[in-house]
Amino acid sequence: MDKTRKSYIYAGLAIFFWSTIPTVFKICLGELSILSMLTISSVTSALALFIILISERKTGLLKANSTRDLLNSALLGLINPFLYYLILLKAYQILPAQVAQPLNMIWPIILVFLSVPILKQKIKGRSFVALFISFIGVYVISSQGNLFKPGHADLKGVLLATGSSVFWAFYFILNVKDKRDEAVKLFLNFLFGSAYLITTMIVTGTWPENTGFKGIATSVYIGLFEMGITFFFWLKALQMSETTDKVSNLVYLAPFLSLIFVHFILHEPVFYTTPAGLLLIISGILIQNRKVKQP
Repeated sequence: MDKTRKSYIYAGLAIFFWSTIPTVFKICLGELSILSMLTISSVTSALALFIILISERKTGLLKANSTRDLLNSALLGLINPFLYYLILLKAYQILPAQVAQPLNMIWPIILVFLSVPILKQKIKGRSFVALFISFIGVYVISSQGNLFKPGHADLKGVLLATGSSVFWAFYFILNVKDKRDEAVKLFLNFLFGSAYLITTMIVTGTWPENTGFKGIATSVYIGLFEMGITFFFWLKALQMSETTDKVSNLVYLAPFLSLIFVHFILHEPVFYTTPAGLLLIISGILIQNRKVKQP
């Protein structure tokens, strides 16, 4: 099997698992508190990533981390998984799954505007067009089938879902600036994140009581297929592809595929405004990422 075909298989696996996550989030939130759920998921992810490091014989790279590297990982772990997922999961607790997920997708647009003060980059005119189109998409999705009744949406949930994208964009920028091996960075991020979450549970005394199999199983699934192994699949897909652009654009299939799981497993009626708003948000992202040919 050639590398191109393998890259599409890895990409397909990543997209499939990511598309199941909104449904699993909602099921898990029905069983556990946000903090309990996230702690189990984060610890699971850290363990899975450590196994990946062992399988790729990269554990020696952990010793090469300087004090500055560890401090950077401590900061990244505070942003993701700690703050980012606490905010995102609260949004999922308030909003329908089909609304919370696409609202979080505006992070590539937010990324461009955060790059100005952090990376000293200039904003191009099309970025403002992309932002405008994407925020129209946010409004359309937030209307939940009542396009001309803006008061219908839960404002707190909308702000949390869109606000989480700011944390992810900030995390993405800091992660790009860090030139260490991706698997090493991810493992340390989730190691520190797990430490923060466990400490928070101890301090607040929110250890889960009467935890059932469904709550633990879905939390472990999230740790494996939202935070850990799936990202490894995606990196493999990008590494093996001849042109990363074609593979990268496949990720936009995930939110549309997730609507199938949301509808048939959670029995959420799919609002016509959800796919319409998704198309607007993705159009904004594609406009932002469009490469202009040099004369």
